[in-house]
Amino acid sequence: MRFGPSIFLACAMGCATAANYAQPPRITKIDPPNWWTGFPNPMLLVQGKDLSGARFTIAGKGTSLAKTQISANGHWAFLWVRTRDAVPQTIYITARDAQGQARRAFVLAARNHDPNAHRGFSSADAMYLIMTDRFADGSTANDPPGDNRAAPRAWHGGDFAGIIQHLNYLQQLGVTTVWTTPVVSNGAMPESYHGYAATDLYAVDPHFGTLQEYRKLSDALHARGIKLVIDLVANHVGIEHPWVLDPPAPDWFHGTPAHHRMAQHDFYRLLDPHAPPRAWRNITEGWFTNGMPDLNQENPLVARYLIQNALWWVETANLDGIRLDTVPYVDRAYWQEFTAVLHSVYPHLTTVGEVFNSDPEVTSFFAGGVARNGIDTGLNTVFDFPVDFALRDVLAHGKPMTELASVLGRDALYPHPERLVTFIGNHDTTRFVTAAGGSVSMLKLALGLILTMRGMPQIYSGDEIAMPGGSDPDNRRDFPGGFPGNSRDAFTLAGRTPSENAVFNWTSGLLAYRAAHAELQTGIEQNLFADADVFAFVRAASTAGCASGDPNERLLIVVNKAAQSESVQLPTEATALAGCTRFADAPVTPGPPPHIDGRSLRIDEPAESMSLYVVR
Repeated sequence: MRFGPSIFLACAMGCATAANYAQPPRITKIDPPNWWTGFPNPMLLVQGKDLSGARFTIAGKGTSLAKTQISANGHWAFLWVRTRDAVPQTIYITARDAQGQARRAFVLAARNHDPNAHRGFSSADAMYLIMTDRFADGSTANDPPGDNRAAPRAWHGGDFAGIIQHLNYLQQLGVTTVWTTPVVSNGAMPESYHGYAATDLYAVDPHFGTLQEYRKLSDALHARGIKLVIDLVANHVGIEHPWVLDPPAPDWFHGTPAHHRMAQHDFYRLLDPHAPPRAWRNITEGWFTNGMPDLNQENPLVARYLIQNALWWVETANLDGIRLDTVPYVDRAYWQEFTAVLHSVYPHLTTVGEVFNSDPEVTSFFAGGVARNGIDTGLNTVFDFPVDFALRDVLAHGKPMTELASVLGRDALYPHPERLVTFIGNHDTTRFVTAAGGSVSMLKLALGLILTMRGMPQIYSGDEIAMPGGSDPDNRRDFPGGFPGNSRDAFTLAGRTPSENAVFNWTSGLLAYRAAHAELQTGIEQNLFADADVFAFVRAASTAGCASGDPNERLLIVVNKAAQSESVQLPTEATALAGCTRFADAPVTPGPPPHIDGRSLRIDEPAESMSLYVVR
């Protein structure tokens, strides 16, 4: 068959047009942006354009490219790079095709081998939760435009500089660990001041400052002996993340913006070993909200990306621990892999998971140290939501103290109950003093209990000065004195009201006493008595009584929530108080002298009070 001139002309014009549109490959971003020698070999996620036909190469001493995977649209490339045996250096990543090439430098640095780095936290510590945007505005350079502080869901201007400016306050209070809400970029999203809707997992949100300022915060805290905990979210990202409309892999997410499940919250489905996958799929594959697409950690690419991201933040910012958001909504096998890798690199790093549930059977299911349904999550610990719920029930809602004793009586469900992080509120719950109808007395008792019970106490910024607040977002009010134009400064003694000072002094006094007494940090807890209004327990080095010859002191704590004095008879035989005869009240919480009568002890505990006795 012969072709006419017009056919050849059309072909030539078409070929010329295609050639004109062909572009050389471009590289716009690489995650992670750098790495360290001696770390696990990284999987790099390269973002760019026209990568489909490109051939990638790595130039660097002791490095090589093991594998490449490029997305169909040419926007993403996964590169598996061997770097474990390389020396610190700058290597070069090149994407090349017939149209040209793109070349990017990539730094392999020496990791931090300081033996005092990445220390982890424990029951010997006390944690302080800061929602960065609402704590203090230390730099106007990163403030949002306009005055948005009256809008409860807007950015208010709190930043890293603001935290640094108030480290004296944190030391006066007596905390040893700071947990901030997520620091990663949430882009220009107008209501993501909280940080839980990421648009770039490798960038600091500019509202808070820069990566250098985050490092400065870490250094400033460590210089004062205070540890730093980052808040990481593996479950989801924000709807404006570039991945949402252009995923690096077809199954990067569970569902799409147009077609997805909504997350269900019946965690008992996860505990049931006989439940079919359809029973729990809406928990682990549902979107947390329509604005928070659910990541698919069952995809090895997603899992590895997120695990590397955690490693990157820990090394970059010299972190001591990680708070893990929405743990039950992520496939259990992912947490096992996550903790295994993190702890292989950082043996002392502590991970604490959020399991928002009132039942110890549920929360203990996610605590590491034992296999549940065949999988050990490896998490060091979880937040003690059951105790939080119980304290609110007994001190704010009138339920008997036996409810608290009952929850504590289920500690055997946990491999390590002593590691649990106890608290009376966080950025997701109504402020305790508001839940208690404004009762400062009940707030003090709640704080007193978490500062003397087993576990590691966590205080939500503002609870130490009785800040009020309803449900989200009212529970996220600005700290008074942290922002321009505030009429008073509650970071100072003179700027606090008498009521605020009473709670601050109570909290700081108990934190100081706790820091000076190992029994309150790592001692056993022996619960002696509970009824409608009174709860009494002992903290000691062992369960042995004084009659055994054990010379160590014991601490007896008695709490009475009733509006009147209560007389309590405590049997001492076969308890940690057996044979003890000397009961001295602690200056921080003075109480009435006990009446010792053979094998029992009578205490007339005043109304709405807590007494702490040093016993020998």
